[in-house]
Amino acid sequence: MSLEQYENFSCPYCGGSNDLPVDVSGGPRQEFVVDCEVCCAPILVRIKVRGDTVVSMDVQRENG
Repeated sequence: MSLEQYENFSCPYCGGSNDLPVDVSGGPRQEFVVDCEVCCAPILVRIKVRGDTVVSMDVQRENG
């Protein structure tokens, strides 16, 4: 069983496609900042995990 899954999302700044590795063993609620793979802008990511599955992911601009 892999503890890492990849989730895809669009950047809230430029709309570019991003692939995010998610460690599902990191807890049921995770929050962190990643940089967009396209424009390098900071993105706030909130993830909910149930078992070994990502059940929801919300992304938004870090500065509001």
